[in-house]
Amino acid sequence: MRGGAERRERLAASRLYVCTPIRPDLAEFADAVLGAGVDLIQLRDKQAEAGPLLEASAVLRETAGRHGALFAVNDRADIALAALADVLHLGQDDLPMEWARRILGDDVLLGRSTHDPDQAARAAAEPWDYLVAGPVWATATKPGRPATGTTLLEAVAALDPPQPWFAIGGIDAGNLDQVTAAGATRVVVVRAITTAPDPAAATRTLRERLPPHT
Repeated sequence: MRGGAERRERLAASRLYVCTPIRPDLAEFADAVLGAGVDLIQLRDKQAEAGPLLEASAVLRETAGRHGALFAVNDRADIALAALADVLHLGQDDLPMEWARRILGDDVLLGRSTHDPDQAARAAAEPWDYLVAGPVWATATKPGRPATGTTLLEAVAALDPPQPWFAIGGIDAGNLDQVTAAGATRVVVVRAITTAPDPAAATRTLRERLPPHT
């Protein structure tokens, strides 16, 4: 099993992060997008019970490991623990960091969603392993969450947090240039890859257009 140092090294080099729900072709989908350049793959399915989440986690755990990528679980520390996940991603209203650390220890990476500059600044000052900023544009995966626009990305870029940070929210090949112009070099995507006719091709397109880390 990977240790925290190796996971953090892989995280630092990461640029493209995809979230996927449980889907009938999960193994084939994961193999295709990880092979095409996804660095992190997160299981995010708000409706699924523990049993199906664990089954899907086993698929993603194996596939991510084979591709040298990181496997993340959304919200559920119990699933992350049972599935030997590399990463647990937590929103503003999810389990507090100290409880997540008590459950998972220090080797599992913890990510934090932020939706405004104040949240980003607070998270940057805390020992989160990475931050996510957005949603940049309104998205069906975050119903009711107002879009932040690229001004949030500019604020986080100016903040220059010590952790890696990712932009999220309605990002696709058509607006990626606006995201990178605002200072983001890492992105989280959902529908731009999960609903693409050819997920691997969509992955390659996004990956090729992301700037290198500075």
